Amino acid sequence: MPKASHEFACRKVGGPLNLGYTCRDQKNYLRSKRQRELAYGQAGSMLKFFHDKIAENPSFQYALQLDCEENIANIFWVDAKMLLDFAHFGDVVTFDTTFGTNKEYRPFDIFLGLNQFRETTIFGAALMFDETRDSFIWLFETFLAAHNGRHPKTIYTDQDVAMGKAIERVFTESYHGLCTFHIMQNACKHLSPVKDDEKDEVEERDQLEEEEEESHILTDFSACMYGYEDKVAFQEAFDNMRLKVHKQTWLDSIYKVKEKWAECYMRDVFSLGVRSTQLSESFNNALKNHLKSDFHIVRFLMHFERTVEVKRTKELDSEFDARKKLPRIKMCTPMLVEASKVYTPIIFKAFQGEYERSMAACSRVLDGNNKFAIAIGSLHGDLQFEEERIVIGDPLTQMVTCSCGMFNRTRILCGHGLKVLDLMNIKTLPKHYVLKRWTREARNGSIQDRQGRNVMENSKLEAQLRYKDLSYKFHNMAHKSANSPECCVLLESALDSVAPHIEDLLNAATSAMSEPYKGKENIDPKVQQIDKLLSSARLKKKEIHSSNLRRKKTWIDKLLKGRRKSTKATTSTKKEAKQQKKREGKAPNKKDGVHPQVQVKRYENNKETNLELQEWNGIISFTKQLLLAPPCDDADMF
Repeated sequence: MPKASHEFACRKVGGPLNLGYTCRDQKNYLRSKRQRELAYGQAGSMLKFFHDKIAENPSFQYALQLDCEENIANIFWVDAKMLLDFAHFGDVVTFDTTFGTNKEYRPFDIFLGLNQFRETTIFGAALMFDETRDSFIWLFETFLAAHNGRHPKTIYTDQDVAMGKAIERVFTESYHGLCTFHIMQNACKHLSPVKDDEKDEVEERDQLEEEEEESHILTDFSACMYGYEDKVAFQEAFDNMRLKVHKQTWLDSIYKVKEKWAECYMRDVFSLGVRSTQLSESFNNALKNHLKSDFHIVRFLMHFERTVEVKRTKELDSEFDARKKLPRIKMCTPMLVEASKVYTPIIFKAFQGEYERSMAACSRVLDGNNKFAIAIGSLHGDLQFEEERIVIGDPLTQMVTCSCGMFNRTRILCGHGLKVLDLMNIKTLPKHYVLKRWTREARNGSIQDRQGRNVMENSKLEAQLRYKDLSYKFHNMAHKSANSPECCVLLESALDSVAPHIEDLLNAATSAMSEPYKGKENIDPKVQQIDKLLSSARLKKKEIHSSNLRRKKTWIDKLLKGRRKSTKATTSTKKEAKQQKKREGKAPNKKDGVHPQVQVKRYENNKETNLELQEWNGIISFTKQLLLAPPCDDADMF
């Protein structure tokens, strides 16, 4: 609100006289700013926005898909930070779509993952025209091309059929998992208890038992999703659940893709503990906090950057805390001390929890070399032991293999494996059990884009550092020289003498950049050719069918509506009178001038209403005559 922001600024500076501009000035500035944002139209301004990003950092990439009429249908973009994040943390990706984020009502698609602090990081974003198989194929192929063809190990999506077919075709090297959160939502909609017609009357009247039975079905389905590690036990539980369900259509469809959501089929899937697309839901909620439905596409891109910067600032805070704060070590053992220096704080906390569990574990030697059965006792309450796990160790290679499969999924060694390492007298954590993506040095190393250039998150960082050093020197020199007129004169003369040489160097650099355009007519390609291209760009229009989008009613429509209501009321009164006469055995005579008593009573009580309707009918008829009259010249009116 311009008025509210102007009043707030006035209070901050001590009154409107100290502010320097009026509320009208602020409104004019905002209006001209919005006009400049759309100087080339929505599509051209969007391309201008992307070109400016490329000028700031050459690693910025975007791609467009055009329809047969050369209108822009689908849009994809990644910046330098997204390229770096995917190179370091792109092993597990979640992909989700959100509809209606701006006034174009284009689905907004985003690729997300987890960084070394288990916080959300962005790998790419897109605005789509539709959600068809061909559109998703183009999007996924463009995504892989932007990231040098590197496939993620695992990708999670919802149960969209078109999306699933596109993933099978494009992400051939990735495991495709389904979001368990969306599956449970669908289970609540489709699963219902058996409706048996032979139930007793007492059971039919007891709704509480039916609700409990339905909750048991959801509990059974949740157990099939998370609780069974053995495939045979899962099959038995799923078959038993079928007997409790009336309609099994949804169960049959979800059973066909059981490898994408059941725990027993995903024990060796590298997932980092991710089983849903809740990362996307969280980011979309954060994005909607900065959006309005009437934002055009350029404003949407600007607010998207704002949301991304919030996420990246949080990552910088975590990086600062990791460097300045020491993690709390509960037991000063060589393995924990080493892990605290290598892992990030949140990963070290998880590792230390597994180390504590290994201290409460009991071991049993089995037949074979270095084969153990490990059972971990509870750390709190009564002493109870978990299910035994079979662990095979190799002292020469310092390798352990556990039947729980935790390291395969999260790349953090489990308590069973740590117990066997201790039994083999290995007191330090082997390097092959330290995954780089979980360490403090996860971002070390150079990354190249598809043009072979080293990706720099901030291409102007070196210039900013030089500016910082020069500003510090100039400020100190000016502060010291301000007290002496002779020093001020000497400093100013030195600056005046060096300024022409600096200008010559800058002009030489500028002319060197413009050499390829020498000898050509219409030398200004950035102004003439690019401007022409931007102005001719068009977005593919999306037809919006919404019940909320209705034409505003004029005062004539309201009057006609009131007239129709009164006519309906009169007609209904006449029908009631006819029905009453039929009941009395008298057929109504159309020639009689006598009206039914109900109708006479109604007219007597609404005389004022009838007079008003007559006046409004005269106004309406006069207005219709004006609308139907032929157009006339201005001279005919005088």
